[in-house]
This record gives sequence, structure tokens and C-alpha cells, in this order.
Amino acid sequence: MADAPRRRFATTRWSLVLAAGNSAPDARAALAALCETYWSPVHHFIRQTRRSPEDANDLTQAFFARVLEKDSFKTARPDRGRFRSFLLTAVRYFLANQGDHDRAAKRGGGHAHVPIGPQAGDGRAAYAEPASNETPETAFERRWAIATLDAAMARLAEHNRAGGRQQMFEQLKPFLTGDGAVSYQASADALGMAENSVRVVVHRMRRQFGQSLRETLAETVDDPADVDRELKFLLEVVSRPRASSSLEHS
Repeated sequence: MADAPRRRFATTRWSLVLAAGNSAPDARAALAALCETYWSPVHHFIRQTRRSPEDANDLTQAFFARVLEKDSFKTARPDRGRFRSFLLTAVRYFLANQGDHDRAAKRGGGHAHVPIGPQAGDGRAAYAEPASNETPETAFERRWAIATLDAAMARLAEHNRAGGRQQMFEQLKPFLTGDGAVSYQASADALGMAENSVRVVVHRMRRQFGQSLRETLAETVDDPADVDRELKFLLEVVSRPRASSSLEHS
């Protein structure tokens, strides 16, 4: 019975990629989904290496095209148990081998366009964020944490939508994210509920978000023991003070 959790874990996204290689259709889909979710950390890493916003966009696309076209994840074998470590190792390797040919990676650059990340006209401000005084590694870790939290929130939102609780979830989500001024009484009035009932629902949603976050992290590791380590690391990252922007990088 001790192997049962490990067998269940083998069905998660990164475990599937490592077990089957990205030539299998299911593994390719799993890898593409992970790349979609974690496009932003790679983009921010490249941006912090003093690339212009345009070059950072192009190099990010070229990087993910290479990852999706080849078994590139095998180049990160010492760190292959965690998708986060794979991405960081792989993008360092990719940039080190660009040399003086960064421009060759610009739009097209010998690679097919990868339909992941923000598309033209998307307008998501996160990807227009200016470079800062962070190191590339710190920028990568910060955006990885944000991307993971966003993915966990999206998972929870879908769970509530499927359960017919979308209106309640949207009303109470600020209690989870800290976005905007919100009170229990105002939320209770909006939902036609007693304030104490709202407090109970928010408490349950916080527990559910914690579970959603663990499930999201589980998709990115190859060993269930790594979930707790990744969660501890994520909490450490989000507690760091934010570095200031640097105009000389923009």
C-alpha cells in the first residue's frame, strides 16, 4: 500500500511528462499546459538579463518553442523532479547558447510560434512590468510564486463555478486575495446572508484555497514529498520585500 500515493502522483502533469517524454500526446498536452501557466517567470528572468521588452518577448517564445519541439527537459536531469527547477536551469542553458545570435530568435527565428503566454492585444499589465533591481533569479522566483497562486485561484474559481457558486465566490474572493476594501457585513448584504454565515463560508474558502494551492504545486513536482518543500519556498518568496524598478533597465 505504500506505493499507492506514488502511483496516483504519477498521473500529475510534470510526472506524466517525465515518465512518457513530450513525444506522447498526453505528455505534450501536459507540458504545454505547464508552459502556459509559467510563461511569466521565464519572461521576467529574461527581461532581468538586460534584454529589451521586445527581445524578452521574442526570446521567451523561442525558448518555449524549443522546449515543446524537443525533449529539452532532459537537459535538466539533476533538477528534473521539480518543474520550477527545470525551467530555471533550461532557460539559463538556452540564453548561454544564444551568444551573439539573440536576434535570430526574434519572431519566428526558425521556431514555430508558440500559442502560449500573452498574445497581441492581450493587455495584461504583468507582462509589461518594467525591469527592476532584482536579480534574474529573484524575478523568476517572484513571478513563479505569483503564477502559482493565480493558477490555484483559477482552479478554485472553476470548482465554485461548476458547483453553481460563482456569484458567491466572486463576492468573497477579495477575502482571499486582499484586493479592494471589503467587509463581512457588506458581503452579507450583497449575498442576502447573515454575517456569521459569510464568515463561515470565507473560512471554508480559505481552507479550499490552501488545498487548491497544494494541488497546483503537485502538478509541478515528481515526488509528493516535494509539495511541502515547494509550498514552504513559495511562502518564503511572497514574504520578501519587493525590489524597486530600475529605469536604466527599461
